[in-house]
Amino acid sequence: MVDKEKANIQYETPILVIGGGIAGISTAIELLDRDQAVLLIDRDVEKNFGGMANEAFGGMLFVDTPLQRLNGIKDNKELALKDWFGAAEFSQDDSKDRYAKAWAHTYIERNREDVYDWLKAFDIQFFPIVHWVERGEYGFQQGSRGNSVPRYHVAWGTGYGVTQALIQALLTHKNKDKLTIKFQHKVESFLYCGQKIIGCEGVVESERDDSSSQWQGFKISSEHIVICAGGINGNLAQVKRHWDIQTYGNYPENILSGSHPYADGLLHDQIANNGGSIKNRGWMWNYASGIKHPKPEYPNHGLSLMPARSSLWLDAKGSRIGPMPLVTGFDTHNLCKVTGQLDGQYSWQIMNYKIACKELAVSGSHLNKAFKNKSWLGILKMALKGNEEMVQWLMSDCEDVVFADGLVELVSKMNQVGSVEMPVELAQVQAAVDDYDEQIQRGLKFTTDDQIRRIHFLRQWRGDKVRTLKKQKINDEKAGPLIAIRTRIISRKSMGGFETNTRSEVVDCNGEIIHGLYAAGEAAGFGGAGCAGVRSLEGTFLSLCILNGRIAGETISQKIRQAGSIKSAQPKSESLEFEVSI
Repeated sequence: MVDKEKANIQYETPILVIGGGIAGISTAIELLDRDQAVLLIDRDVEKNFGGMANEAFGGMLFVDTPLQRLNGIKDNKELALKDWFGAAEFSQDDSKDRYAKAWAHTYIERNREDVYDWLKAFDIQFFPIVHWVERGEYGFQQGSRGNSVPRYHVAWGTGYGVTQALIQALLTHKNKDKLTIKFQHKVESFLYCGQKIIGCEGVVESERDDSSSQWQGFKISSEHIVICAGGINGNLAQVKRHWDIQTYGNYPENILSGSHPYADGLLHDQIANNGGSIKNRGWMWNYASGIKHPKPEYPNHGLSLMPARSSLWLDAKGSRIGPMPLVTGFDTHNLCKVTGQLDGQYSWQIMNYKIACKELAVSGSHLNKAFKNKSWLGILKMALKGNEEMVQWLMSDCEDVVFADGLVELVSKMNQVGSVEMPVELAQVQAAVDDYDEQIQRGLKFTTDDQIRRIHFLRQWRGDKVRTLKKQKINDEKAGPLIAIRTRIISRKSMGGFETNTRSEVVDCNGEIIHGLYAAGEAAGFGGAGCAGVRSLEGTFLSLCILNGRIAGETISQKIRQAGSIKSAQPKSESLEFEVSI
């Protein structure tokens, strides 16, 4: 039985930050830097402090950095902004996406000094080669444009290293006496006085030895509240509710979840029901290469692959997807659009063991050990031999991965995994593989296959050359066994959310500021309820969480100084043994 008896736990604080992810941590650091008292609450347990940022690969988009110049990359704010707007597909109506556009300008203007340099001050370093992702399908048209130059800076230590460094900076801050942290605090509703938000209430949950739970109620009074509680994509009911059918086709019932269940969108609904502006919840950054997690931690838990460039993407029946072949690294949004329109809404990726070891990767810090552990030996080993350990793990543990010595056996195994209504046809797979391999055999000079052309283009950049094979056939007995991976859409990031101005203040449906309410990170669609538009240039998620949070802290501090009302964050009641104060 669940004991829902509520205790009268009350807190008073001048500033409340809801959510202990990278946005909330950055907000709190900025506030402490400015000598403000803050109460930070998080729904999860203390060991998960930092949230999904701990699991991120840690790539961030920066413009005109010393590292770019060291790599011979000529970049500037004007080019970056042109790329951003070319990818975003903002509304032509300037009033509709006004704040989203303003945040795009703000990020391009401030990312170098307020994120890149700021992180470097915490001794956070970046991998010496800048990566080139999201290059765009064609490079010049609106809606097909991507990064004109490499901008993806990978944190040395991955997102986990960044998050832990910032947590350490927070907990050892010179003003740490002004910081109170409470874990396992779930906000359920907000408190109002007229049109002004004056606090929130919710429940505190403790896990007991008998695996049951106990809830006790809390109430927090605060003049300034920053929502950093994530987006909606961990709640597949919300994803389905806001799914963009026109873009992606019908909601895929086979969708996987790549976001934590606590990113449930419930606070978005709370504020929307009271007049707050919540926009573009149908803008999502999903991936088309999701597979079932071999050891799921929650329902529909998936992993997101970084697909091999030399793999062939086939539909459910085994025909090659086209006429434009699917190749990762150019337009992730388009990969999802194509996958969503396929019969069965899933694809097969065909490759061999050599291709998989050299080119295949899985997104996330915990599966990229060399980067997470800052191991140069591990990086060198991967460059020379590939990631055999990861490939062996997928082959042995993931039900979406099958392998065989020949195509006949491979297709038989694919049909044991795929749809009974749409069996894979051996003739279709054979034709696709033979045609591709013949083009490889003829050489680049005579190829008409755009995938082979793109592989050649990718290899011109050093960051891709080392992990992209030059001219590798699929059906190559020296490179076996053959591998087939069933992939489908995996829900990841919310690109819309609370509409915020460029001071991180939440506005209502009339565009008026909701005094005392702020939002940062994914909760705000990374700024303005969708500053990336429908298509991210990648690497803007962690960095925008940081920038949003820092600006929220900056705005609140200015307001408090102006009002002359600095208060300390001290709880009225400290009655729960499992509460954690720092």
